[in-house]
Amino acid sequence: MKKERVLEILKEAGVLLEGHFLLTSGRHSDKYLQCAKIFQDTRYSEELCAALAEKFKDKGVELVIGPAIGAISMSYEVSRHLKVKNIFAERENEEMTLRRSFTIEPGQKVLVVEDVVTTGGSVREVIDIVRKHGGVVVGVGVVVDRTGGKIDFGVPLESVISLDVVSYEAENCPLCRDGKSLVKPGSRNVK
Repeated sequence: MKKERVLEILKEAGVLLEGHFLLTSGRHSDKYLQCAKIFQDTRYSEELCAALAEKFKDKGVELVIGPAIGAISMSYEVSRHLKVKNIFAERENEEMTLRRSFTIEPGQKVLVVEDVVTTGGSVREVIDIVRKHGGVVVGVGVVVDRTGGKIDFGVPLESVISLDVVSYEAENCPLCRDGKSLVKPGSRNVK
C-alpha cells in the first residue's frame, strides 16, 4: 500500500488532529492520531488491515490479539484477512489480562496488533501476556508507527505507515511553555 493512499485515508477519516495533546504514555504532542476513526468506516479498516495482514501472511500466524479498546476491531479485521481466530486483552484492576474465557495455547503463533504506537506500553503488556501463556509472538503489526521505525519490541514490527511524530516529556513541552491548552483525547487514563 502506498504511503500517499494511507495518508489520504487518514485525512478522509479525520484521524490526524493538530493542537496540544496529552498522550496515553503521559507525553505531550502537537499531533494526535485518533485511529479509532478508521474503524468507523469498513472501507478504510478493510483496506488498511488487509495491507497489514499481507505483511504477515507467510509467518504462520494462528491467532491475532490486540489491546482493548483501540485494537479490538483491528484484531478482528486483521484475523479475518489471515483467516485465523482473534482475541483481545483488556485491563482488569489496571493490569492487562485475558478475560472472557480467551486462551492462548502453548506454542501457538500469535500476531500482536495495535492501531497506533508511540512508546509501545500496551503492546509490551500484550506481548508479556502471550508469552506468559506459552504463545510465540511472531510479530507486531500496527496501522501507524509514530516512532518512525525507532521502537523495538524484540520481534518483527510491521506498520502500514511509519511517521516520525514528535512528542515531549511533560516537563519539557514547548506547547505548555507557550500556554496552549492541553487536551486528552485517548480512551485510557494517563500513567
